[in-house]
This record gives sequence, C-alpha cells and structure tokens, in this order.
Amino acid sequence: MNENASDLDCIKVNKKFGDFTAVNNVSFSVPKGSFFSILGPSGCGKTTLLRMVAGFIEPSAGDILIKGKSVVNEPPNKRPVNMVFQHLALFPMMNIYENIAFGLKRRGEDSATIKQKVGEVLERVGLPGVEERQADQLSGGQKQRIAIARCMVLDPDVLLLDEPLGALDLKLREHMKVELKKLQSEFNTTFIYITHDQSEALVMSDQVAVMNEGIFEQVGTSRELYYNPKTAFVAGFVGESNQWSGIVETVKKDSVKIRTNDGFTLIAQTNGEVIKKGQNVKAFVRPESVLLGLKANDIAKMENKIKGVVGNVLFNGANSRVLVRNPKDGAEIDVAIPQTGEFASLNKGQEIHIGWQHDQATCFTVKEDIQQ
Repeated sequence: MNENASDLDCIKVNKKFGDFTAVNNVSFSVPKGSFFSILGPSGCGKTTLLRMVAGFIEPSAGDILIKGKSVVNEPPNKRPVNMVFQHLALFPMMNIYENIAFGLKRRGEDSATIKQKVGEVLERVGLPGVEERQADQLSGGQKQRIAIARCMVLDPDVLLLDEPLGALDLKLREHMKVELKKLQSEFNTTFIYITHDQSEALVMSDQVAVMNEGIFEQVGTSRELYYNPKTAFVAGFVGESNQWSGIVETVKKDSVKIRTNDGFTLIAQTNGEVIKKGQNVKAFVRPESVLLGLKANDIAKMENKIKGVVGNVLFNGANSRVLVRNPKDGAEIDVAIPQTGEFASLNKGQEIHIGWQHDQATCFTVKEDIQQ
C-alpha cells in the first residue's frame, strides 16, 4: 500500500432520511496524520457524516475508504476508527485504569500487555499515576485526556471527535484547543473533528471543511478560509465580518461598485467570480480591515469612506471593537480598535472617520430571494 495514501476518503457520500437529504454527494480526502475539521452550523449534516465514517449509520450512496479499503457495511467494531463523544461517556463505575483497559480486554489482550499499554498511553496524555482514581475525581480537562487515551490505546487509524469541547467552560475550552493539537501531534494519528465553533476549527486544524446544508462549501487551510473565502456563506460564517446586501451598479476588471439596500455605495473586489451589472450581491469587510481615523484626512486615501459617530465601544483587550454608526442608514459597522493611545478613550456619540480599500472587501452573487 502507498505510504502516502490518505487515511480517509469519502467518495460522493450521500445520506437521505426519507425526502430529506442530510449529506449531499460529499467527497474529500484526509492525509495521513493530519488534523481535519468539519465546521458548520447545527443541522448542516456534519454529525451525520461523522456517524457514517464511524459505522453507526450507512450512506444511502457513495463509498467510505479507510487506508484505501472500503468500510461500507462494516460494523463499527470492525472499523479501524474510534470516537470521542461530546459527553465523553467514561464509565462511572470503573476507575481510570479500567476505563482505558476496557477496549483492550474486549479485544482479548493479556493482562501484562494491557498494563503496559495503559501506562504508556497515560504517559503520552500527561496523566501518569491516575489509574486508581475515579472519573469524578478528575477535572474537565483531565477527563478529556482520559477519553482520548481510552481511544488511542487501541491504535485506531482514525480518531473521530464529536464536539468534545462543547461542554467545557470558556477558559478550559481555550486551553484544551492547544492541548488537543499537541496530543494529535504526539500520537501522529489522523483526527477528524466536527464543531460549530470556528475558533476551535481554525486554531487546531491542518485543513477545515466548511459545511452547509449537506454540502462542503469550501475546504482549505484556516488562512485560506479566512482571507480567501470562495462563497458568501464561508465569508459570513468564518470569522467576523461586516455585511451588506445590494445591487451591482458598475463593473471594472477586478472590482464592482455596489449600491447597498441601505442606500450608500461601496467598492469591493470580485474574488475571481464573474459578476455582472444589476446582479444581487453580498459584500463583506473584516473589522480589522477598516481604518479608523479621528480626522477626515486620516482616511483620505481610502476608496470607501464613511463619516460616522461612535455607537458603542466593546472592550476586550487586544480584541476590542468600536461600533461606528453610519448616519446614511443607521447601520453599525464593527471596527477593530488600533492599540494606540489616540484611540484609547473613544466616547459614545463622538464623530469618527472610517475607510477601507476595495481589495479589503469581497463580494459574491446571491439569489434574489435571499437578499435582505
């Protein structure tokens, strides 16, 4: 077998429940030893797709290959995968040793081998010596590591993770994002991770698939998805963006002039899409792409300019924002506050100037019936 072959291939995978299509002809490959995330809102089909890979449900059509071998119609216990659930599913009546050893015992390993493997995997997840503890004696982060250890002790080719950080508090979740990435690198096992939290996906993943209504809108690195979205859904779902809907008034080689539904004009890049005059579009601008100025001259070179007033200041340390109200339409534009002294004490109602260049905005055609 080719050592460079992917660990997981899904080929035109489709899943229907009656007349409803949950997963619609999805195809993708995951390279060996990589961290691959499927990111999308609730109901987009990501859990259904993961459960098909695990073998809990079978696809209506298509094929699923692990290490180049089809696993369709193989039961879950015959597939070289294991799964970490959101609520971890540790056995409360067993201590940590028994939890981790459970799968090895079911597989018929001898006691000496089990003891050795349990000790080794606990070392690798950074929790040696906890064998005799009960699950309720561990912190949330420690339970996460034990759940992963229980899976990894069985040496799966692919580890599936179903929103495992969803039940944790914010601070622990932030810590565990880093820990999960470290663990994946330590084991060098392919992780397939599903989440609705874009921060989790962007921070941890080698590649991210953005899923919506049963299809993959785009697959790429975190940087590609953030800076070069290919669809309006990806642009709006990944990261924070200011959004406008409108109609194209004029078209140039790489930019369009848009009359927004709110009554003002802006210029945006076309991002390679063929856009024609009169089409309905959505435009997106990142908060950090907007230049903030106390005087009109501060943004004089910007192609898009707005003279507004400070609405609200949202303090969050280095990620602080100011909402600038556009007097032309009353809309508030989210702008990242530069970490300089002159912007440290913005006041509500204060006159302010903002601007951005056309290549810091992107737009996509949309169906007329979803224009707002």
